[in-house]
Amino acid sequence: MSQAVLDQVPVLSMADMSKADFAEAFGQSFQRFGFAMVKDHGMDQKLVDDGWALARRFFDQPVETKRAYDARFNGGQRGYTAFGVEIAKGASENDLKEFWHVGRDLPEGDPLAETMPPNIWPTEMPEFEPVFAKLYREFDRVGAELLSAIALYLGLPERWFDGPVENGNSILRLLHYPPVSPQAPGIRAGAHEDINLITLLLGAEEGGLELKDRGGNWLPVVPPPGALAINVGDMLQRLTNHVLPSTSHRVVNPPPERRGHSRYSMPFFLHLRPDFMIDALPQCVSEDNPRRDPPISAHDYLTERLIEIGLIKKGELPRSS
Repeated sequence: MSQAVLDQVPVLSMADMSKADFAEAFGQSFQRFGFAMVKDHGMDQKLVDDGWALARRFFDQPVETKRAYDARFNGGQRGYTAFGVEIAKGASENDLKEFWHVGRDLPEGDPLAETMPPNIWPTEMPEFEPVFAKLYREFDRVGAELLSAIALYLGLPERWFDGPVENGNSILRLLHYPPVSPQAPGIRAGAHEDINLITLLLGAEEGGLELKDRGGNWLPVVPPPGALAINVGDMLQRLTNHVLPSTSHRVVNPPPERRGHSRYSMPFFLHLRPDFMIDALPQCVSEDNPRRDPPISAHDYLTERLIEIGLIKKGELPRSS
């Protein structure tokens, strides 16, 4: 069998496997690639289709309309981030994308609310809020089921992650990569690792997502229609003492004949509670794999990383510790 065939991220069904078998296959894919692809996850396809349509309508609006919801006023956590603002850690070129963030709304007076600004919504599109608030809850639900599989794979109680992610600072990002010229060099999003626990990505019509395997090769990640691409974030890597690796990935420019087309994608960055202390799980520490990182709160770690990628400046977010 050729290396190219061996190095494919598997597509796993949440419906056609037992929970134990799914957990084993999902965990093995995470441990080998830092990625998995999952179908039959149960998300409402009509809701997803409505989300895609609304995202296209929003990004089609004039720049001055979109900038009325500029996320730079809340640490980049809610609303609109303009084209070319975000940059991958260590990169010299800013990414060729614009995006909108939907986050968690907490009840007034909740002690975690100081780390999570309230959502803002485009007044020009009254249907935007109900669709994306519901889609956010759907990602939350599916994410919890995927984490329960990871818990089983790690030898933890099945619902171990429920508490650590309750009221977590998760973000639903609506992404638009505008068309580029046929001669455009470079890539749409630079190589990076995600900050969060896991990322759930609804696939884009236009391809381009690639992961870097352990041999240094870039492998395409092309989920079947409706399937999710899931990847390990740096918080889960840190929690598992690098047993589950956070893998570099990027979005490359399409073939020249497709560069006149926009690319849309919808990642859900599933986060821990801001006050959760990220410390290596005992079963992931051994003589062969000694503890690599000191404990840190999820909020403090997120703050450090948002500064690195240019979404906030030092002192912009309140500290939780």
